[in-house]
Amino acid sequence: MQTTKVDVNKQIQIAVRTGKVSLGIKEALDAARSAKGKLLIVASNCPEPYKTSLLHYAKQSGVPVFNYSVTSLDLGAACGKLYLVSALTIREAGDSEILKLAAQ
Repeated sequence: MQTTKVDVNKQIQIAVRTGKVSLGIKEALDAARSAKGKLLIVASNCPEPYKTSLLHYAKQSGVPVFNYSVTSLDLGAACGKLYLVSALTIREAGDSEILKLAAQ
């Protein structure tokens, strides 16, 4: 399955609109520690200490992580926000097919 940036952005928009998501590194860390997230999406320029912690906790709890090749500004825009979003937690996908990214 090949996913383009446009498809991922569209699925993020649908998930934000119809599902349950949390924005930010703190929320992503909490979700990774407690295994409450179904998918973590991390921007390419997420600060390294946070990214390392996210990956560590996600691996321990079995939460899949998608390393998205866009900046936090672009991830924020995909979420419909006018601010930086370094990490996005998908708690419920809603009508989106965003969880297919976990299989990649």
